[in-house]
Amino acid sequence: AQEMAPTAILGFGNPLLDISATVEQAVLDEWGVTLNNAIMAEDKHKSLYAKLAETHPVQYIAGGATLNAVRVAQWMLGAAGAESAGKTAFIGSIGKGDAFGEQMKAQVAKDGVSGIFLELPDVPTGTCAVLVNGGERSLVANLAAAEKYAAEHFTTAEAAAACEASGIFYAAGFPLTHDGGKATVHKICEHVQQAGASKHLCMNVSAPFIAQFFKEPLLAAFEYADFVFCNESEAAALSEALGWGLAVGASKEIAVKIAALPSKRPVPRTAVVTQGAEETVVAVHGTAPVSFSVKGNPHTLGKEAIVDTNGAGDAFVGGFLSQLAQGKPIAECVTAGHYAAGVIIQRAGCTFPAETPTW
Repeated sequence: AQEMAPTAILGFGNPLLDISATVEQAVLDEWGVTLNNAIMAEDKHKSLYAKLAETHPVQYIAGGATLNAVRVAQWMLGAAGAESAGKTAFIGSIGKGDAFGEQMKAQVAKDGVSGIFLELPDVPTGTCAVLVNGGERSLVANLAAAEKYAAEHFTTAEAAAACEASGIFYAAGFPLTHDGGKATVHKICEHVQQAGASKHLCMNVSAPFIAQFFKEPLLAAFEYADFVFCNESEAAALSEALGWGLAVGASKEIAVKIAALPSKRPVPRTAVVTQGAEETVVAVHGTAPVSFSVKGNPHTLGKEAIVDTNGAGDAFVGGFLSQLAQGKPIAECVTAGHYAAGVIIQRAGCTFPAETPTW
């Protein structure tokens, strides 16, 4: 429908190899982590990765919030007739020639995503420990190479070509924690702004700590973001950081406020707040918020079907973007997001079946 805008999706973020294991509560206590949270590794966590692999059966899965979303979007674009919407690409930095980096590249290629990696010698590829307990997950990220991304790479021929070809840009909040990431998100903002209404930047709050400690770069990026995603705890953290006085449970009100944050864009911002198994709230600036039930979809699950929730939020975004890229209405974007998340939580990590999605 949209002749003007090319419709490929380009993601920029921290590529991390997920090291996933099902653990006992004692392991969470030992490392001082809580479920349904994401933190940066401190010194005390440095030995967690090797120890986890020694003491538990672990799975190694390409991860990182942005990359997860892009991989899912590419999978969803494999659905009948959607191939014409274009390809997906991902930009980020990994270690040069290390085993985890090679595994990352192989996984991304296998999933059909164009990986445009800055490969850094002498820095290991970033990793993320995914501790699963009772289907819920806790993330401990060791960014390593991921936070050494140099913004100059974004202007190299391959990256610039991907930029030109893309109509939708997606970044998690996580790259805003490092200078190269901040500078690159700024470049994306400039690129999208020059394109006007034909291109869209989509951002994610990604974790409560981003709202708490990185609200300045987050709000600066939001001025150029036509779509902002978060879950209910991130929404509450943003509300607290901005003094809105709205707690968890006030997702509708928070979504309206996110949509109304200052914008330099020619189109109204859309805020999307997911709430796990509860309804997803969408607020477009200037219109009343709308709720979409997760239930009533044929793939609604009982607790026993849930393997782990790791990647569920990312999968929602991937499903959503796959339809946005095809110019579909918001309701269809949300339904696709719910479908993708429903598939991913029945599997370990952010992985999907070989067969084409049917929804």
